[in-house]
Amino acid sequence: MAARIIDGKAIAAELRAAVGAETRRLAAERGLVPGLAVVLVGDNPASKAYVGSKSRAVVEAGMRPLDHHLPADTSEDALIALVRKLNADPAVHGILVQLPLPPQIDASRIIASVDPDKDVDGFHPLNAGRLASGLPGLAPCTPLGCIKLAKTVHASLAGLEAIVIGRSNIVGKPLAQLLLAENATVTIAHSRTRDLPALCRRADLLFAAIGRPEMVRGDWIKPGAAVIDVGINRVADGGKSRIVGDVCFAEAVTVAGAITPVPGGVGPMTIACLLVNTLRAACAQAGLAAPGV
Repeated sequence: MAARIIDGKAIAAELRAAVGAETRRLAAERGLVPGLAVVLVGDNPASKAYVGSKSRAVVEAGMRPLDHHLPADTSEDALIALVRKLNADPAVHGILVQLPLPPQIDASRIIASVDPDKDVDGFHPLNAGRLASGLPGLAPCTPLGCIKLAKTVHASLAGLEAIVIGRSNIVGKPLAQLLLAENATVTIAHSRTRDLPALCRRADLLFAAIGRPEMVRGDWIKPGAAVIDVGINRVADGGKSRIVGDVCFAEAVTVAGAITPVPGGVGPMTIACLLVNTLRAACAQAGLAAPGV
């Protein structure tokens, strides 16, 4: 029996609609319109396309887009100066500096220069520390989306065995912290993990975020497990290219209980959760209760 397909597009659309309804209520009752500043440096085609998608989603949700497109030769000091200006602007509730940055700019310095309360990417060291300590803060959007997708399969993640393949600061580590907060039993696996297939076969929840196309095979998966595939890899196929995940979907779909497709799984949730973080940041800065999304 084939796995249930976890429709990230549909789930993300529902979440965006809920954020939009809450945003319109805030504007009507409080005169508060969340503003999101997205900073793009250079002309990376993938980054430009992604920033365009973000801006359209921001407008659709009734928020204010405040986009800044800087030339590729922008200096690190100039970028930090812009971030500090955005930190001080009360109309800006969220700041996102699109990665990757050109080689002359140290991304860690830029991330650390963003006001943690406006850090809607959740990458600031203070927000990473808050997440690890169980304190309120802004968490990275992709891991938040992964949790929301997993909870469409299991309303409670408590007591489930979760394996996260990948230990990046953007996905693997924060995802593990969010799973711990849901009372799952968590193992982080990576390139030096011994007998990775055997480890994966224990998982009720398998999250693949390792950046290797179709690395996770069908016989790695516990029958009935929920599989969340974070990978986005472009591979050659008969003179053309196609997008695949870190999981071999054709094999996994015959074993898993539920699985996200690539594309159309985790990707749409990342932008939806960015809107959630922007709304939360706006409410927190205005001294209002956290929104119910």
